[in-house]
Amino acid sequence: MSNNEENKAAPDLERDAESSNVAHDNIDRSETVLEQTMNEFNPEVNGDETIANNIDVGVYEERIAQLEGEVKAAKEGQARANADAYNAQKRMEQETEKSRKFALQKFAKELLEVVDNLERAIVSVQADDDADDAILEGVKLTHKSFLTVLNKHGVEVVDPQQEAFNPELHEAVGIDPNAAADTVGEVLQKGYTLNGRLLRPAMVKVGQ
Repeated sequence: MSNNEENKAAPDLERDAESSNVAHDNIDRSETVLEQTMNEFNPEVNGDETIANNIDVGVYEERIAQLEGEVKAAKEGQARANADAYNAQKRMEQETEKSRKFALQKFAKELLEVVDNLERAIVSVQADDDADDAILEGVKLTHKSFLTVLNKHGVEVVDPQQEAFNPELHEAVGIDPNAAADTVGEVLQKGYTLNGRLLRPAMVKVGQ
């Protein structure tokens, strides 16, 4: 290699060395800055010192508490609404069932007069020695059919003879001297209930 070529290559080598030193310096400085930053946030290095900031944590805590209260109020409101809807549905079902059960109350009560007349006819025919047995059997069958139909629709007979007097089901219209105290003696007219509700009280005489 000539002297000129050697002289020309020397500056290039120097520039390469300088570039290499600059790169190393940059790496060293980057690692130093990183270490400084990590140390700045490391409580073991800084002790109890903290980085000052202008964030008011109390404001966020207050807002969180407010939102939690709103969520709780919304859940309680939804629960009350669900309960009200459930209660309304149950009341409607009960009213519907009640209406269905007692829709025939007036009609059934009017039919009781027919039953009473049939019972009077049976008593009358039985008292007549010349009465035709066929007629008596026919009236009895008609009476039984009426009671069967009424029973099918929830009507029950209240015939409390020799039972304890119950003012909720019986109506005392006289005294029976042959009956025990507070006991039903003679039943003048049978009573009836419709699905457990009093349709007509039994008219009775009670012992004293």
